[in-house]
Amino acid sequence: MSFLVAWRFLTAIPVGRRDLAIERPGRSMAWFPLVGLIIGALLVLVDSALVRLLPSLPATALLLVTWVAITGALHLDGFIDCCDGLLVPKPAEQRLEIMKDSRVGAFGVVGAICLLLVKFSGLAALAPDERLGWLLIVPALSRWTMVWAAWRYPSARHDGLAVWFRQGVGWSHVVIAASTALLAALIVRGLAGLVTFAAVWLFALIFAVWVQRRIPGLTGDVYGAMNELSEVVGLLLATALASLVL
Repeated sequence: MSFLVAWRFLTAIPVGRRDLAIERPGRSMAWFPLVGLIIGALLVLVDSALVRLLPSLPATALLLVTWVAITGALHLDGFIDCCDGLLVPKPAEQRLEIMKDSRVGAFGVVGAICLLLVKFSGLAALAPDERLGWLLIVPALSRWTMVWAAWRYPSARHDGLAVWFRQGVGWSHVVIAASTALLAALIVRGLAGLVTFAAVWLFALIFAVWVQRRIPGLTGDVYGAMNELSEVVGLLLATALASLVL
């Protein structure tokens, strides 16, 4: 049940009943990296097919579109809201209100373009055979950061989806999530995977501290932005490590 809750929350692919309910949804966070691994496996399958049918750049573009579509653009939407709210020179209360607004501002548009451009370039810079392993583990590592952030840092609001979803998350769920992400990184990429796990986690720590200087805690949008930016960190580090023997 907890796994299905995590799957339905993190992806746009329907599995199981539509009326899934759970009293302590935070327990499902233990499965976030596993859902990320499955997302990565789907991306590997799509990428393997695309590179056989299309030239490199169109194949990479469609791979990125698939990546966004699998998640229903949930995390990308959170990133856009964070750009609109966190980057403006406003008091914390106004930043939170801006982040709740469904309208997209200039910061959000520019931020989304830059994010997708960097993701595309990171994917395109990796050779097709090289990027398969990274496609598998980067979504798992990024979703681990959301688990850590939800458990470690306070919420900026007293209600909302993020507050409800954090209910029940505990140390044991964090350990399960961390173990899944770390083992996957080590098995697939060895020392390079370990370095990437540490780098993504370090980024999440820095990002969380920066956010808390802008607003009094984290929100669901911040979790989504952390996921998107952690994927960027993972892809960029993959390109940096591609020429090294680790």
